[in-house]
Amino acid sequence: MQSTAGSLLYYSRAVDPTMLPALNEISTSQAAPTVETKNKIQWLLDFVATYPNATIRYCKSDMILYVESDAAYLVMLNAKSRYPGHFYLSNKANPSLPRNGPIHTECKNIRNVVASAAEAEPAGIFNNSQIAIPIRRALEALGHPQPPTPIKTDNTTAHSFVYANIRKKRSKTWDMRYNIG
Repeated sequence: MQSTAGSLLYYSRAVDPTMLPALNEISTSQAAPTVETKNKIQWLLDFVATYPNATIRYCKSDMILYVESDAAYLVMLNAKSRYPGHFYLSNKANPSLPRNGPIHTECKNIRNVVASAAEAEPAGIFNNSQIAIPIRRALEALGHPQPPTPIKTDNTTAHSFVYANIRKKRSKTWDMRYNIG
């Protein structure tokens, strides 16, 4: 099971990042596999066999980093939440066209047990922001100056919280974990 998951992890990072959430879930139970873990791996192998020609397309762009962040509350075992991040390069004026393939895709568990979905979303944004810093530095070192990196989120409360558009009630755990303030 470990060698299959490892091979698929390589393939998903190189070609098809849509498999990362399933691999993330399989990896949490791979130390003590069950029949359900085997069924999940079989389902993933069937997915790969059904869609064998996955490709990533890159187009000419201004090399501006964009990040899309999300979080899923309590979707893993032991009350854990997960955050994905999609990092891609696009144009400064119109980031929607053309949309390049990812230069990095993240899908990890949030280390802390978060108390709500409202806490999971800023945690995902925080973790994806930390990942974006070395990517920005590498792009700048290659001669591509970066404006402030836009981070897209589907949660309006998290967006307003991060950009200080709402009055926040202090949460001691948020302040300790993410140094927001």
